[in-house]
Amino acid sequence: MKQAWAIAFATTLAPPLGASDFLLHWPVDCTLGDSCHIQQYVDHDPGPEAQDFRCQGLTYDGHKGTDIALPTLLEMHAGVAVLAAAPGVVAGVRNSMVDQRYTDAHADQIQGRECGNGVVLKHNDGWETQYCHLKQGSVLVEPGQTVAAGTPLGEIGLSGQTQFPHLHLSVRKNGAVVDPFTPEALGTSCSQSADTLWSDPVPYTPGGLLATGFSATLPDYDAIRAGTAAADTLSPAAPALVFWGYAFGGRLGDQLELQITGPQGAFISHTEELPKAQSQFFRAAGRRLRETNWPKGEYTGTARLVRAGQVIDQAVTSILVN
Repeated sequence: MKQAWAIAFATTLAPPLGASDFLLHWPVDCTLGDSCHIQQYVDHDPGPEAQDFRCQGLTYDGHKGTDIALPTLLEMHAGVAVLAAAPGVVAGVRNSMVDQRYTDAHADQIQGRECGNGVVLKHNDGWETQYCHLKQGSVLVEPGQTVAAGTPLGEIGLSGQTQFPHLHLSVRKNGAVVDPFTPEALGTSCSQSADTLWSDPVPYTPGGLLATGFSATLPDYDAIRAGTAAADTLSPAAPALVFWGYAFGGRLGDQLELQITGPQGAFISHTEELPKAQSQFFRAAGRRLRETNWPKGEYTGTARLVRAGQVIDQAVTSILVN
């Protein structure tokens, strides 16, 4: 660590700001809704409960930033750049913490360093941005360096207190937390402000599918999160034919529908309801081999995340059995 590290999570909330000349550019080299998604927003509930600025559940109690996540570890290992959201001066960096999924066993190792590897930028008029959970050894800037908006700062990693690869972006004004989606105040309006801090509109997505795939057995959750669970092809003698869906932002009562059609038509239709809210989850449906071989040809899996009768997201994946 090159100099004193700024505290990762401020404890005060910002007063109303009104219109501001301070704007944020998208801080990750990814396409929202395709190669990345917003997993969690700033918590707007002042008490022990939690809700995001749309009064939905994409947050947790006391969360003070915007989490821009990658679908799996595969994308993290390939390298996804974190970019300066606004022009500023580097106030602090950390670059040496290991990338590992957080467990209680790591609590002592990261105490006071929950942000993991990252960068703090100071901007004009008391604004500050902080970029957390960067990949070990990826930080490219030095304290005192002046950067332009879009300057690469490092790469998304798994350092600090995190369960999945993502950038935690904190925005502060004179030390107080600001939600870039509703910068005038932290409240419970349940709608996005017309005067956000984003230079380009950033849509709200209440949940969605991260990945789908086929496999010859029920996949291990670690393999799904790693991005290695999906088979490219399946043998006619595969012990099972399984289709799975990996999703985020699940709410109590949501349904994940999984359907498979094969060379001979409809093959499997399975719906499972979530018994509780889950930030990330997967479900699978399939059948064991009962005949000599699976019929050769193309099998298509369709996954739908359904909330209150409405399809939140859908994904279609095909595989050849040959």
